Amino acid sequence: MSGPASLRCLFPKYASPSLCLRRNFHSAKKSHQQPNFPKIATKAPRDAPRKDVVRKTTTTADDFPPYSEEDKKKLTSHFNYTPAQIAAVEAGEAAIDPKDLAEQATIREDPFAFEYFDDFATIHPVVDKPIRAPEKNYDPKMRYKNEDEIAEDFVKFIEEMPDDGNVTRLDYMKFTDNLRLKVGKEEAERNPVSSLAPAIPKGLEALKQKGVRKQGEVEIDPAMRKLMRQTGFSLEEIRRFRVKNLVVHRVVNQTRLGKVQSIYFLTIAGNGKGLLGIGEGKSTEAEEGRRQAHYAAIRNVQPIPRYEDRTIYGDVKVKMGAVELELMTRPPGFGIRCQDKIFEICRCAGISDLAARVTRSRNPMNTIKATFQALVSQKIPDEVARGLGKKLVDVRKVYYGGNI
Repeated sequence: MSGPASLRCLFPKYASPSLCLRRNFHSAKKSHQQPNFPKIATKAPRDAPRKDVVRKTTTTADDFPPYSEEDKKKLTSHFNYTPAQIAAVEAGEAAIDPKDLAEQATIREDPFAFEYFDDFATIHPVVDKPIRAPEKNYDPKMRYKNEDEIAEDFVKFIEEMPDDGNVTRLDYMKFTDNLRLKVGKEEAERNPVSSLAPAIPKGLEALKQKGVRKQGEVEIDPAMRKLMRQTGFSLEEIRRFRVKNLVVHRVVNQTRLGKVQSIYFLTIAGNGKGLLGIGEGKSTEAEEGRRQAHYAAIRNVQPIPRYEDRTIYGDVKVKMGAVELELMTRPPGFGIRCQDKIFEICRCAGISDLAARVTRSRNPMNTIKATFQALVSQKIPDEVARGLGKKLVDVRKVYYGGNI
């Protein structure tokens, strides 16, 4: 074999690619290959006439019979319909022609029509759970058992115990499950009839797409949700609280790794209607510390007794550390005459007439805590009267008719 002939065998021409077996390293498929996808029929538009739903029966006027005497007796006996209500039902039947109901009961062809045919007149056991109980499961004379009747059930259970007294936990669980708490029909207690709609199924939150919410819906962070569960306040009520940061300073904690700096916040919160709370927060980030103190103040709110919704009940003296504080009640129109920290606390609590005196130390943190303790620890006249065994009478209401 000559040299040129062997070279022609090793490097064939591109005109005959089938003569040489080689691997295609290109990621794209060849243009002549068809994709192996299943063919799916195109769906008709919403406004197109629906031909897949066919009416099986024709509605006539005979499908809407009037109320019989037996039906009216059931309305009177089972549902306590009055004669006036029965007369209203008869007037409604006389005003509506059954022929109009038969002609108007047609299949909807509008874009908002359902994709299936259903008149919503029957209850499907799978879709529309729970199934409504029959009307006979109703007892108007049903009542709860008294203590003697429940004791008799326990005595009967003890008498039916075996002689050896070997009663397992399973026997007691069966007894508690089968124990009736009411007197009357057993069906009315086990499976009572109800006109309420079936309960909304749980677990639908998982079907909601994350990050998608309704128009106007506000996203609530987990910390705020936890605060709402702990306090019972709604989001709007929490937003209406008056919040004030009274003390803000930097603190340093010496550790083996060095000095760790943090920001300390002492915050008060009140609704201006007798609720007041204080909270503390500390974090390396100022915003995080402020949020901690804010939520802690709302979480610690307590009711503040207010005389005539404007001042306190009598003078109060409190000592907190080296701070000695005295709060004094004042007449209407006096105003709040005290230092700035106590002034902000009174505004948050809804107090408009007050005087305060701080002696010895005037540390801001102890002053705020002493003021909160003094407002909470007031002695109400009603409590004093009950402790002395006396009767409290408001002289203004007795002698002046409450006009003063």
